Amino acid sequence: MSLLSFFQEEFIEAGCDEAGKGCYAGPVFAAAVILPRDFYHPLLNDSKQVKEKDRDTLRLVIEQESIACAVAKVEAAEIDQINILKASFKAMHLAIDQLQLKPQLLLIDGNRFIKYKRTPHQCFVKGDGRFASIAAASILAKTYRDEYMQQLHPAFPQYNWQKNKGYGTLEHRNAITQFGLCEHHRMSFNIQPGKEFLQTDLNL
Repeated sequence: MSLLSFFQEEFIEAGCDEAGKGCYAGPVFAAAVILPRDFYHPLLNDSKQVKEKDRDTLRLVIEQESIACAVAKVEAAEIDQINILKASFKAMHLAIDQLQLKPQLLLIDGNRFIKYKRTPHQCFVKGDGRFASIAAASILAKTYRDEYMQQLHPAFPQYNWQKNKGYGTLEHRNAITQFGLCEHHRMSFNIQPGKEFLQTDLNL
């Protein structure tokens, strides 16, 4: 199924998505993107369906060709304080705050959202596979988060975040068993290294 360019024609709309909600470690990132009416790229899709090298290519295209785009993050310590769902919404709000053009409608990936100021929003389950602006936001959130985790890796090589990006892979769980947790782990996630962790967003 091809992506829809827009949800409607009347208002300026921004697509919003997050990355890293299910991770054991690191921040949750979110992005907001306003695309031009004629934007099209054959590689653009939900970030989980796009190869890493193609995500990097798309990031450059989106940043160059979007009308406005922004990325924001909420760190692990704050995730522990307010919970991951609220942290994801906060990261989206922070990204929207940075947009140089104010959107009149927000397209949100998922089934819930905390209203942003007075701006109307519409939630879409699997919206990153339905609308180009949400897909673009998913690409930016994912690539910025991956880059951030790779930058953390040299200081914490035992967890191999350059590969697993903080997700609960077997390798990461085994490292937690051996070395324990660090300040970038989400203590509120009740991480139990011996338990199987099911994570569908493992396009690392």
